[in-house]
Amino acid sequence: MNLFFSIFLLFSNFPELIIGKEVVDPGIVFIFEGAIKDEIHPKSLHLDENETNVHIEARVNWDIENIPKGAVPGGFIPYLNITAKITNQHNGLRSFIDLTPHINLIDNFHYARNIYLPGSDEDLYSIEFSITPPQSAEIALHKDWKLIYGNKILKGYNFFLRMLILKKFQDPKDCKIINIYNFCNIDQLSPPFFL
Repeated sequence: MNLFFSIFLLFSNFPELIIGKEVVDPGIVFIFEGAIKDEIHPKSLHLDENETNVHIEARVNWDIENIPKGAVPGGFIPYLNITAKITNQHNGLRSFIDLTPHINLIDNFHYARNIYLPGSDEDLYSIEFSITPPQSAEIALHKDWKLIYGNKILKGYNFFLRMLILKKFQDPKDCKIINIYNFCNIDQLSPPFFL
Protein backbone atom coordinates (compact mmCIF):
# COMPACT_ATOMS: atom_id res chain seq x y z
CA MET A 1 0.00 0.00 0.00
CA ASN A 2 1.53 3.31 -1.06
CA LEU A 3 0.05 6.75 -0.54
CA PHE A 4 1.58 9.85 -2.09
CA PHE A 5 0.59 13.42 -1.44
CA SER A 6 2.23 16.80 -1.15
CA ILE A 7 2.01 19.19 1.74
CA PHE A 8 3.38 22.71 1.63
CA LEU A 9 3.52 24.21 5.08
CA LEU A 10 4.68 27.42 6.65
CA PHE A 11 5.48 27.19 10.33
CA SER A 12 4.17 30.23 12.19
CA ASN A 13 4.04 30.55 15.97
CA PHE A 14 3.60 26.90 16.98
CA PRO A 15 6.30 25.02 18.89
CA GLU A 16 5.59 21.83 16.89
CA LEU A 17 4.74 21.18 13.27
CA ILE A 18 3.10 18.07 11.85
CA ILE A 19 5.30 16.77 9.02
CA GLY A 20 3.34 13.57 8.35
CA LYS A 21 0.27 11.66 9.52
CA GLU A 22 -1.09 8.18 8.81
CA VAL A 23 -3.68 5.79 10.27
CA VAL A 24 -2.92 2.05 10.11
CA ASP A 25 -4.73 -1.10 11.24
CA PRO A 26 -6.01 -1.71 13.85
CA GLY A 27 -6.85 1.99 14.34
CA ILE A 28 -3.40 3.36 15.22
CA VAL A 29 -2.57 6.98 14.36
CA PHE A 30 1.02 8.04 13.63
CA ILE A 31 1.72 11.77 13.74
CA PHE A 32 5.28 12.83 12.95
CA GLU A 33 6.37 16.26 14.13
CA GLY A 34 9.32 18.58 14.04
CA ALA A 35 9.69 20.66 17.17
CA ILE A 36 12.05 23.23 18.56
CA LYS A 37 15.00 21.87 20.50
CA ASP A 38 14.42 21.14 24.17
CA GLU A 39 16.22 20.08 27.33
CA ILE A 40 15.59 16.35 27.88
CA HIS A 41 16.36 14.39 31.07
CA PRO A 42 18.33 12.45 32.06
CA LYS A 43 20.84 14.66 30.25
CA SER A 44 23.43 11.88 30.07
CA LEU A 45 21.16 9.90 27.69
CA HIS A 46 20.08 12.72 25.37
CA LEU A 47 21.74 15.22 23.05
CA ASP A 48 22.28 18.54 24.79
CA GLU A 49 19.88 21.30 23.78
CA ASN A 50 22.82 23.46 22.62
CA GLU A 51 23.98 20.71 20.22
CA THR A 52 20.49 20.05 18.84
CA ASN A 53 19.09 21.32 15.53
CA VAL A 54 15.60 19.86 15.86
CA HIS A 55 13.52 17.66 18.15
CA ILE A 56 11.86 14.89 16.08
CA GLU A 57 8.67 13.35 17.49
CA ALA A 58 6.33 10.48 16.68
CA ARG A 59 2.98 10.59 18.44
CA VAL A 60 1.47 7.10 18.29
CA ASN A 61 -2.03 6.74 19.67
CA TRP A 62 -5.27 4.85 19.24
CA ASP A 63 -7.63 6.65 16.90
CA ILE A 64 -10.89 8.06 18.27
CA GLU A 65 -13.07 5.52 16.41
CA ASN A 66 -12.71 2.14 14.67
CA ILE A 67 -10.35 0.80 17.33
CA PRO A 68 -10.17 -2.57 19.07
CA LYS A 69 -12.60 -3.24 21.90
CA GLY A 70 -11.03 -2.16 25.19
CA ALA A 71 -8.66 0.38 23.58
CA VAL A 72 -8.76 3.87 25.09
CA PRO A 73 -9.56 6.41 22.35
CA GLY A 74 -6.51 8.63 21.90
CA GLY A 75 -4.43 6.45 24.25
CA PHE A 76 -0.66 6.07 23.78
CA ILE A 77 0.64 2.92 22.06
CA PRO A 78 3.68 1.70 24.07
CA TYR A 79 6.50 -0.76 23.36
CA LEU A 80 7.03 0.13 19.69
CA ASN A 81 10.53 0.29 18.25
CA ILE A 82 10.86 3.47 16.20
CA THR A 83 13.98 4.54 14.35
CA ALA A 84 14.66 7.42 12.00
CA LYS A 85 17.21 7.83 9.23
CA ILE A 86 17.83 11.46 8.29
CA THR A 87 19.54 11.87 4.91
CA ASN A 88 21.02 15.13 3.66
CA GLN A 89 19.91 15.34 0.01
CA HIS A 90 22.82 17.69 -0.82
CA ASN A 91 25.84 15.80 0.54
CA GLY A 92 24.45 12.28 1.16
CA LEU A 93 25.41 12.26 4.85
CA ARG A 94 23.06 10.36 7.16
CA SER A 95 22.14 10.25 10.83
CA PHE A 96 20.49 7.23 12.45
CA ILE A 97 18.52 7.62 15.68
CA ASP A 98 16.23 5.62 17.95
CA LEU A 99 13.17 7.47 19.14
CA THR A 100 12.56 6.77 22.81
CA PRO A 101 9.46 7.28 24.96
CA HIS A 102 9.16 10.85 26.25
CA ILE A 103 6.55 12.72 28.25
CA ASN A 104 5.81 16.45 28.35
CA LEU A 105 2.91 18.77 29.07
CA ILE A 106 2.07 19.33 25.38
CA ASP A 107 1.77 15.84 23.84
CA ASN A 108 1.98 13.74 27.00
CA PHE A 109 3.50 10.34 26.08
CA HIS A 110 5.25 10.20 22.69
CA TYR A 111 8.43 8.91 21.04
CA ALA A 112 11.14 11.48 20.32
CA ARG A 113 14.79 12.46 20.13
CA ASN A 114 16.91 15.60 19.90
CA ILE A 115 18.97 15.41 16.70
CA TYR A 116 21.95 17.07 15.10
CA LEU A 117 21.47 17.39 11.35
CA PRO A 118 24.13 15.88 9.05
CA GLY A 119 24.78 19.19 7.29
CA SER A 120 23.51 22.73 7.14
CA ASP A 121 20.06 23.69 8.37
CA GLU A 122 19.61 25.23 4.90
CA ASP A 123 19.92 21.81 3.16
CA LEU A 124 17.12 19.51 2.03
CA TYR A 125 16.61 16.34 4.09
CA SER A 126 14.62 13.15 3.84
CA ILE A 127 13.51 11.25 6.91
CA GLU A 128 12.65 7.57 6.95
CA PHE A 129 10.79 6.43 10.06
CA SER A 130 10.80 2.66 10.63
CA ILE A 131 8.29 1.18 13.06
CA THR A 132 8.49 -2.40 14.25
CA PRO A 133 6.08 -4.03 16.69
CA PRO A 134 7.30 -5.22 20.08
CA GLN A 135 8.86 -8.67 20.20
CA SER A 136 7.03 -11.49 22.00
CA ALA A 137 9.29 -11.08 25.05
CA GLU A 138 8.31 -7.40 25.32
CA ILE A 139 4.52 -7.76 25.38
CA ALA A 140 2.13 -10.61 26.14
CA LEU A 141 -0.95 -11.10 23.97
CA HIS A 142 -4.15 -12.50 25.41
CA LYS A 143 -6.08 -15.17 23.51
CA ASP A 144 -8.91 -12.79 22.57
CA TRP A 145 -6.46 -10.34 20.92
CA LYS A 146 -4.67 -13.16 19.11
CA LEU A 147 -7.92 -14.60 17.75
CA ILE A 148 -8.99 -11.29 16.21
CA TYR A 149 -5.73 -9.43 15.46
CA GLY A 150 -3.06 -12.12 15.28
CA ASN A 151 0.41 -12.34 16.79
CA LYS A 152 1.29 -8.62 16.75
CA ILE A 153 -0.10 -5.26 17.78
CA LEU A 154 0.55 -4.00 14.25
CA LYS A 155 2.63 -4.77 11.16
CA GLY A 156 5.97 -3.12 10.63
CA TYR A 157 5.84 0.12 8.65
CA ASN A 158 8.19 2.60 7.04
CA PHE A 159 7.19 6.22 6.56
CA PHE A 160 9.20 8.40 4.17
CA LEU A 161 9.24 12.17 4.40
CA ARG A 162 11.11 13.51 1.39
CA MET A 163 12.39 16.96 0.44
CA LEU A 164 12.07 18.19 3.98
CA ILE A 165 13.59 21.56 4.82
CA LEU A 166 14.48 21.69 8.51
CA LYS A 167 15.39 25.36 8.39
CA LYS A 168 16.08 27.39 11.49
CA PHE A 169 13.96 25.24 13.76
CA GLN A 170 15.50 27.09 16.69
CA ASP A 171 13.18 30.02 15.88
CA PRO A 172 9.69 28.72 15.06
CA LYS A 173 8.73 31.95 13.26
CA ASP A 174 11.41 31.28 10.61
CA CYS A 175 10.83 27.56 10.12
CA LYS A 176 9.66 26.19 6.79
CA ILE A 177 8.99 22.59 5.96
CA ILE A 178 8.25 21.48 2.44
CA ASN A 179 7.26 17.86 2.48
CA ILE A 180 6.43 15.13 0.01
CA TYR A 181 5.14 12.28 2.13
CA ASN A 182 5.18 8.61 1.26
CA PHE A 183 3.79 5.76 3.36
CA CYS A 184 4.46 2.09 2.87
CA ASN A 185 4.06 -1.21 4.63
CA ILE A 186 7.52 -2.49 5.56
CA ASP A 187 6.64 -5.86 4.01
CA GLN A 188 6.32 -4.16 0.59
CA LEU A 189 9.36 -1.92 1.01
CA SER A 190 11.43 -0.91 -2.00
CA PRO A 191 12.68 2.69 -1.65
CA PRO A 192 14.67 3.46 -4.82
CA PHE A 193 14.57 7.20 -4.13
CA PHE A 194 16.94 7.34 -1.15
CA LEU A 195 20.59 8.35 -1.50
